[in-house]
Amino acid sequence: MTISLTITRPDDWHLHLRDGAMLKAVLPETARHFGRAIIMPNLVPPVVTGAQAAAYKDRILAALPEGMRFDPLMVLYLTEDTDPADVAAAHASGLVTSVKLYPAGATTNSASGVQNFDKVRPVLEKMAEIGMPLCVHGEVTNHEVDIFDREAVFIDRVLDPIRKATPGLRVVMEHITTKDGVDYVKSNPKDLGATITTHHLIINRNHILVGGIKPHYYCLPVAKREEHRLALRAAATSGDARFFLGTDSAPHVDAAKESGCGCAGCFTATNTMALLAHVFEEEGALDTLEGFASKNGPAFYRLPENDGTITLTKQETAVAFPEKIESGDGPVTVFDPGYPVFWTVT
Repeated sequence: MTISLTITRPDDWHLHLRDGAMLKAVLPETARHFGRAIIMPNLVPPVVTGAQAAAYKDRILAALPEGMRFDPLMVLYLTEDTDPADVAAAHASGLVTSVKLYPAGATTNSASGVQNFDKVRPVLEKMAEIGMPLCVHGEVTNHEVDIFDREAVFIDRVLDPIRKATPGLRVVMEHITTKDGVDYVKSNPKDLGATITTHHLIINRNHILVGGIKPHYYCLPVAKREEHRLALRAAATSGDARFFLGTDSAPHVDAAKESGCGCAGCFTATNTMALLAHVFEEEGALDTLEGFASKNGPAFYRLPENDGTITLTKQETAVAFPEKIESGDGPVTVFDPGYPVFWTVT
C-alpha cells in the first residue's frame, strides 16, 4: 500500500557547497528539496568578511539552475582576527545569518580556525548582544585526546566555559555525534540547539572499519559507537525542538576520498529526505519528521518557515538513487545507506 506524507518544505542547517565546478554540480541536489541552507564558509581562502560572504552568495545564486528557488544563508568563518563590527554590520544587513567556530585543524579547510579562544571573546560578546547564533564544530584537536572522545572533551573544556562566560550567546552544536552531546543540549533549555546529520542516524564506526576501510563513510566528526547512534535517533525523532536537521553533506571527488589520506565527508544531499523518512518510520515517528526537518530550525534561527511543501511517498519497490554525481572536478559518490529504501520525494 502506498503511504504519503506531505510536510512543509525543509531546510538544511549545515551544508557544504564548495565552489566553482563542484558548486555547480551539487547545488541542484540540495535546491531540489530544500528551501534554504546554512552555507559552510570553509573555502580556500575561507569566507571571513561580509564582502567575501556577499561575493560567495552571488556565485551560489549564479550557479542555481533556472526555475529553482533556493535561499543560501551565509556564514562567516571565525578567526582570531575577526572584526566584531564587520560581523554586526553583515548581520544587520541581512546578508549573514551566523558565524562558524572551527577549532584549528578540526576538519576540512579548518587551518584558519581558532586556537586561542580568548582572542575571539569580543566577537562572541557582540554576537550575544545582537542575538546572532554561533555555529560550533564541537571537537577539540589536541593530539592526546582520542578522536572518538573529542566531542565530549570539547563540551567540557571549550563549549561550556564559553557559554558561561558569554551569557545570552545563542549556540548551535553542529552535527552532534554522541550521547554526551544529546544530554548537554537537553540539560540546557535556553539559547542552545543542535543539528544532527542524516548519515550519523544510519552508520556507526563499524560501518567505516569492519570488513575493510569504507572511505565514503568516513566523516568528521567520525561516527561513534552504536549507543551514540541510538541516542541521536532518539533525539531526532523525539519532537524536541532543540534538535533539527543539518546534513553536513560534504562533497569530495572520489579520487580525494579513495586515497592514502582520504578526505572526510559524506555526500547526502541527493537522498537525505528519503533516508530520513526511512529512519523516522523505523522509529515509529513519522509524525515528528516535519518538526525535525522543517520547523525546529527556523524556530531556533528566528526565521519564518518556508512556503510550499514536499511530499514523501513510500512505494512498493526500492528506490534506485544515483550512485554518483558528475562534476567538472570528477565524480562524487552519493551516500549509500547499505539497505533498500522505499521512500522518495514526489
